[in-house]
Amino acid sequence: MKDHLSELLTDALSKLRADGHLPADLEPAITIERTRDRSHGDFASNLAMVLAKAARSKPRDLAGLIVAALPDSSLVTRIEIAGPGFINFFLSKAAYQAVIGDILCSGESYGRSTQGKGHRIQVEFVSANPTGPLHVGHGRGAAYGAAVADLLEAAGYKVHREYYVNDAGRQMDILAASVYLRYLDLCGETLDFPANGYQGDYVWDIAAGIHRQNGERLHHPATEVFLELPPDESGGGDKESHIDALIQRIRELLGETDYRLVFDQGLDSILANIRQDLKEFGVVYDEWFSERSLEENGSVQQAIDRLQAAGHLYEKNGAIWFRSTDYGDEKDRVVVRDNGQTTYFASDIAYHMHKLERGYDRVIDVWGADHHGYVPRVKAALQALGDDPSRLDVLLVQFAILYRGGEKAQMSTRSGEFVTLRELRREVGNDAARFFYVMRKCEQHMDFDLDLAKSQSSDNPVYYVQYAHARIASVFRQLGEKGLQWDPEEGAASLEALQEAHEQALMTRLSSYPEVVENAALSHEPHLLTHYLRDLANDFHTYYNAHIFIVDDTRLRNARLNLIRAAQQVIANGLGLLGVSAPESM
Repeated sequence: MKDHLSELLTDALSKLRADGHLPADLEPAITIERTRDRSHGDFASNLAMVLAKAARSKPRDLAGLIVAALPDSSLVTRIEIAGPGFINFFLSKAAYQAVIGDILCSGESYGRSTQGKGHRIQVEFVSANPTGPLHVGHGRGAAYGAAVADLLEAAGYKVHREYYVNDAGRQMDILAASVYLRYLDLCGETLDFPANGYQGDYVWDIAAGIHRQNGERLHHPATEVFLELPPDESGGGDKESHIDALIQRIRELLGETDYRLVFDQGLDSILANIRQDLKEFGVVYDEWFSERSLEENGSVQQAIDRLQAAGHLYEKNGAIWFRSTDYGDEKDRVVVRDNGQTTYFASDIAYHMHKLERGYDRVIDVWGADHHGYVPRVKAALQALGDDPSRLDVLLVQFAILYRGGEKAQMSTRSGEFVTLRELRREVGNDAARFFYVMRKCEQHMDFDLDLAKSQSSDNPVYYVQYAHARIASVFRQLGEKGLQWDPEEGAASLEALQEAHEQALMTRLSSYPEVVENAALSHEPHLLTHYLRDLANDFHTYYNAHIFIVDDTRLRNARLNLIRAAQQVIANGLGLLGVSAPESM
């Protein structure tokens, strides 16, 4: 619809340039928006106001020239000039009826565009540390990131989906230490588990696997492991110093080969669990990028050297610091600790440097909202490296808060008291989880109501939308049971029979689907699509309750079947972009 109006305006501008009313080299971007008030028409353009200065004309006068130059169109009944120079288009019923044919002809591709053709975007999302199973908080980032990637792809962008695997660094060392201590438990040792160790049952499972494979070959007495370590907070000390010293002691006792065995067993087990969870959740990646590879291929050192050469690093108390305050960060950041180890931040700088070197036009990071303070320092590092920080978009996702039976569930990976994404999927199903997770803006807090997600009622939005799809399928089954057949060609030739208000409302809603997809993609807001699908389902259910589709009049019957089949196609397309199924029966 908008494309047709854009073509009309383009033709009018060509005529005005030829007549000398506009500069010959003027090629403006044409903006057409759907009106909020139908009394002002169906669509409006501010083109006259945009071009008034270049045309050296008053906006309303220029609008009059544009309207006079517009070619005739059977899809436009009248055109009005409003306010300071808006051009308002009133469309014919035939224009909306034509949408039905477009949908049935395009099928699964209806709503897709070439807006982003030629542009490459990388979307990195979830990227949870492989220190434990994914919980319901991570699930929201997974559903949101996947939907953003799919929407961008529908808008014509070449999208690369990536998971950044934090397979190096301190948190993984804490996991390895936690696994080894549980292994010692299985060897019969009595010990005090560190307060900031990972305590979930999955840690016991990993330790048990190591014990089965290695027996007591890796066993060292607990007294030897904890000998003269600095006390943790229960002993009046510092828990961080305690765990760091414990990690170092375990490395020394095991030696690098056996320490790596314990480390990799924890990493591989949890990462395999994460991969399986996401695959079953319908979230698929093009690449799982290893943080460890950045050290191995020299990228971390390269990033540090580039910052050093540009004068953005300095030494203090034995550590090397990045002057991130020069770029608006609240304080400078350590990139190399006093013990010579690079920090997680140094790896992150290298990773983002590596991303941009791969040639993406834009890179999108989907992070938990608790990482909001991390954004300015990463952008500062990119700017210091000489890269364009505007090529990085960071989308912050609030963790979902799960309520079961009206009570809030705890979610702490360290303590082991959390509800996993797998448990959520088993309880409410993938469809409800994927839909519910993206119903609100990503930066808004979300209370996930399990009771609502499992209910089979119109109050459950995903059920309500899926039921519309299934209801349409049931109409076609009833058609067959009555010994009748759908004739889409007769339906296409009889669309003028669709005169009811409910039919007009449904056709109007269907016509806006491509705009919704494009807006949702460009704004990174999949909730726009969930709202649209709920409205479309409501339009259909209202129509279903008010009218009979399988009527004796074959022309009207086939026209109505064309309409509802088009609605079913759009529902399926929209749900597909959200990773939700479109059932034929419920």
